[in-house]
Amino acid sequence: MGEWILLLAAAFVAGALNAVAGGGSFLTLPALVFTGIPPVVANATGTVALLPGYLAGAWGFREDVRSPPGLAIKSVIVLSLLGGAAGALLLLFTPDATFRQVVPWLLLAATAMFAFGPQLRRWTAGTTHDGPPSAVKAGLGMLAVAIYGGYFNGGLGIVLLALFGLLGQTQLAAMNGMKNLVSALLTAIAVVVYAAGGLVEWPQALGMMVAATLGGYGGARLARRIPAPWLRGGIVVTGLVMSGLFFWQQ
Repeated sequence: MGEWILLLAAAFVAGALNAVAGGGSFLTLPALVFTGIPPVVANATGTVALLPGYLAGAWGFREDVRSPPGLAIKSVIVLSLLGGAAGALLLLFTPDATFRQVVPWLLLAATAMFAFGPQLRRWTAGTTHDGPPSAVKAGLGMLAVAIYGGYFNGGLGIVLLALFGLLGQTQLAAMNGMKNLVSALLTAIAVVVYAAGGLVEWPQALGMMVAATLGGYGGARLARRIPAPWLRGGIVVTGLVMSGLFFWQQ
């Protein structure tokens, strides 16, 4: 019962965080690992739990979706699905011992990206562009980020916003629309691969899915009353603490 309370609470708060600022995976992955689930399975199960939030976000931003320079919307969709599947397959064949060694570094990198996300977006927005990027460069960047998202998912939104900024996209609404669409697509295909590979603990995934959905709806109302710097600072501290705990476990 104590483990279920931990998992449901983590998923609820993660859903609220993702609805407001992101960083939900900083809670779901450690919570699953601390209840005894192997890291690879925990990563896949936590991703399944947060999928409804990505789908809801994509639907909410459906009117703002604009492809970045150098890529057609069809290309973005295909690359998101291919990259998400490739990243999920990579996770499928990653031994638990190896992933356990990689997890703290991934969490630390995702925390850093989240912490410096605003500065990174301002930097990419201020970058001068000598015309639109080539389709090859834009496609390779999109594919690389999609593979990362299918493999780990943490900090994905920040990476996508940075990529779109580097490609020359300037309207934040359009960037957020693409971010939500790409996140939903690559996460959905990754979940299919995880399920086919037997990586998902379905009782935990389904229970956390309900909690995350409730958190995204109701918890976000409370979280929006918290000053944005405090909320961001709390997420960064959580990411650092979780990274430290994983390093300590090694």
